[in-house]
Amino acid sequence: MKKPFIALGVFILLSLVFAIESQAQCAMCKAVLESNMQSGEDAMGKGINGGIIYIMFVPYILMAVAGYFTYKHIKKSNQAQA
Repeated sequence: MKKPFIALGVFILLSLVFAIESQAQCAMCKAVLESNMQSGEDAMGKGINGGIIYIMFVPYILMAVAGYFTYKHIKKSNQAQA
């Protein structure tokens, strides 16, 4: 039972270690950044990309926490029935 969790943990750890920087922008953000780049401002784009990626991971973290507590609750109720 522990082998899948160990494999999942190793996969997540390796994914974080070898993560590549991705570019994520909505259409409006892209338009604003393109107009800023034409005027010579490049640092704003990197900050917006980081913010978008940060916001993208929040739902996944919440689902993982909810799944963990659901798993613990089911495991506890199965032990009580046995």
